[in-house]
Amino acid sequence: MSPPVDRGPNLDATDFLGVDAELGAEERTVRDTVARLVNERVLPIIGECFESARFPQELIPAIGQLGLFGSSLRGHGCAGLNATSYGLICRELERGDSALRSLVSVQSSLCMHPIDAFGSEAQRQRWLPAMARGDVIGCFGLTEPHGGSDPASMRTIARRAGADWVLNGSKMWITNGPIAHVALVWAQTDEGVRGFLVERGSRGFTAQEVQHKFSLRASSTGALFFDEVRLPPESMLPQALGLAAPLSCLSHARLGICWGALGAAQACLAEALAHCAERVLFGRALVHTQAVQIRLAEMVRALAAAQLLALHLARRKERGELDPAQISLGKWNSCRVALDIARECRDLLGGAGISVEHVAIRHLLNLESVVTYEGTQTIHQLAVGRAVTGVAAF
Repeated sequence: MSPPVDRGPNLDATDFLGVDAELGAEERTVRDTVARLVNERVLPIIGECFESARFPQELIPAIGQLGLFGSSLRGHGCAGLNATSYGLICRELERGDSALRSLVSVQSSLCMHPIDAFGSEAQRQRWLPAMARGDVIGCFGLTEPHGGSDPASMRTIARRAGADWVLNGSKMWITNGPIAHVALVWAQTDEGVRGFLVERGSRGFTAQEVQHKFSLRASSTGALFFDEVRLPPESMLPQALGLAAPLSCLSHARLGICWGALGAAQACLAEALAHCAERVLFGRALVHTQAVQIRLAEMVRALAAAQLLALHLARRKERGELDPAQISLGKWNSCRVALDIARECRDLLGGAGISVEHVAIRHLLNLESVVTYEGTQTIHQLAVGRAVTGVAAF
């Protein structure tokens, strides 16, 4: 019998093509810093949080101290990191749980970014430093109960009342809604769609926790209601007019999802690989069977390709070359890959795969939301279709 061939050390299943080797020194530091936070503070508690539907609000100060809120912004206490670093933050946080990545994604891309891009200097000075520290949490009020994929049909309205504005309507499925100190609410006006900063405690403004979720259970998700909420003129973002403003915010957030969903996939794959190496059936560990190796290899292939795409999109953004349709392709691909990997890993774990003691079922259930919010798979397919045909088929 021929002696076994020495293959050297195994390649890393969660980074098979060595994508992380392409990172710069600062990017690696960001990755390692967030990974430590997840390993030391998130993973020990997140299973319990998911099971009891509790948002781990005690983690907000640590996230703020690390500069993870508004990390891509410059000035006003923000870190000024590049797009790849933001992606790494999202990837490591979602390796812990989608709830933590959602918290940071909404705060950074959907609240702080529009204040920075479309707000007045007074609004930037008032809100951004406190939001960067985590002292103030924001939420993004765009989706409405009757049609999340069709924001142009929004029924929330703001009308002028002298110098003030009066806001009426409702928003649904709002991440951070119940805990937010300020809501960035998009409403129809006589001028078109405008964005308004609505502070918690404003008369006529209420936020309710969405109950009975089977996904994103460790996330704070709410419904927002506005009944004759009177707002001063300085609450409006002066440079935001039309749907292009909120949609541009979603493009920023979707790049983070491209990376974040792959963190969930990495967590599932690492767990399944370890389980298959230890689980003995019919006298041998599962990794000794061709069927299991083929399934693991297929997941490695899909994850590696998605990681390359995510890095490519971040580098294009850093060069100012990223088109929104390319982000749609990335969000669609990463969510599809991560969801497929989570399901496959859940199956490889057998009966144990449905227990919250393992990560696969938690990530699988979370990803059912991630593939839906900020543009469903179908919406992103149609965005890519429009980009290559020139025809809008929405």
